Amino acid sequence: MKNITMKFIAAIACLIVAVSANAQFNLGKVANAAKKGVQAFTITDAQMANYVKESVDWMDKNNKVPGEDDPYTIRLRKLTSNLKDADGIPLNFKVYDVIDVNAFACPDGSVRVFSSLMDIMSDEELLGVIGHEIGHVTKRHSKNAFKQQLLTGAAKDAIASAGGTAAKLSESQLGSLGESLIGAKYSQKQESEADDAGYEFLVANAINPWGMVMAFEKLQSMEGGDVKSNMIQKMFSSHPDTAKRIKRMSERATKDGYTRPESEKK
Repeated sequence: MKNITMKFIAAIACLIVAVSANAQFNLGKVANAAKKGVQAFTITDAQMANYVKESVDWMDKNNKVPGEDDPYTIRLRKLTSNLKDADGIPLNFKVYDVIDVNAFACPDGSVRVFSSLMDIMSDEELLGVIGHEIGHVTKRHSKNAFKQQLLTGAAKDAIASAGGTAAKLSESQLGSLGESLIGAKYSQKQESEADDAGYEFLVANAINPWGMVMAFEKLQSMEGGDVKSNMIQKMFSSHPDTAKRIKRMSERATKDGYTRPESEKK
């Protein structure tokens, strides 16, 4: 009996050692993972800016950008010639000659407007869309969304392992970051905040804010149709209160004394 008891005690001791060793191993893995997460999470604004620039440069390179003498470019330049900055962020504008109906603004102030959106929008409506997208920038929605992509997307491991230095990203990683800028989706609260910030941006630049309302109405009317539009999905598909947003902005423009312009293409 004594021999059996000693064997039992020895077995228990071995089990405790094994469990302890395994716990230390797992804790080590958790610690390494946490360290990697901290490295990514504490990314500086300067590093963020570099990754945004890389991503925008990649998109400009991999999408067809019409030349300066192209009608799309001429029209966009004319409409945005006086739009220099938003909340201290310098703005720059380019057209992407693609079939999708979309536009987006990046944390660094890069605004990209798709030619197919320009095809269906009047000047007032187009400026309304641009104002709304810039609203996401001034409210820092686009910056936070991009940071989240850095933490969770395809480039996160490269960025985390680089520590305090800039990671060299692959073409596919830059493409993923670019897609996150183009297709960023926001909450209903964020969309409403961007509506208000965009409205104020337009008014501050002497642009009739009714254009934003008119643009929303046009995009809403296209829901469920055959037109390929990431913008409709981003702005409306997940937000059942689109009509309320349009009504709220219409009432605001009316209260502020703005007259709704004629909705004529170009």
